[in-house]
Amino acid sequence: MSTGNELKAIAQTEAGAPAEAETAGSQYLTFSLADEQYGVDILRVVEIKGWTPVTRVPNTPPHMRGVLNMRGTIVPILDLRARFNLQEVEYTPTTVVIILSVYSGEHRRILGVVVDGVSDVVNVSPEDVKSRPDFGASVDMEFIRALATVNDRMVMLLDIDRLLSGADIEGMAQAAEESAADQGA
Repeated sequence: MSTGNELKAIAQTEAGAPAEAETAGSQYLTFSLADEQYGVDILRVVEIKGWTPVTRVPNTPPHMRGVLNMRGTIVPILDLRARFNLQEVEYTPTTVVIILSVYSGEHRRILGVVVDGVSDVVNVSPEDVKSRPDFGASVDMEFIRALATVNDRMVMLLDIDRLLSGADIEGMAQAAEESAADQGA
């Protein structure tokens, strides 16, 4: 889908905050995690690739699997099962990494997320989008932007910009670059 130069350009572009109405009348890439369906705005998807081992970075949170060098761009890889406190499973041939363009402060960054499998690209009309439910303070819904009904199934539309803080992404990228420099010396 993208060349190394395009990945670098996306990662280094300064831009404003993402559009607020991102969930209305859009296309979403849907994927599965623990038999549930999730969706991300298709315009934020940079690339989809099969699982390949990553370079582990010391002192990172458990949901951070490491980093991947994609044509010269260091891409932090996040396991969504671990991030959402779901049961861990072995990676299989259907395990996929979705490379996404996320906003971190005023910058766009590249981030990979490990999911069980990609399902489909779906059209979501505004009338099919519902606000996320309010379970009170006991349930953290910060990653869910909205819910949508697609072909009689519920799809959780993610707010991908909240998956990691900018400090997490910066720390992983810096640690990976230092590790690469140490190995090259």
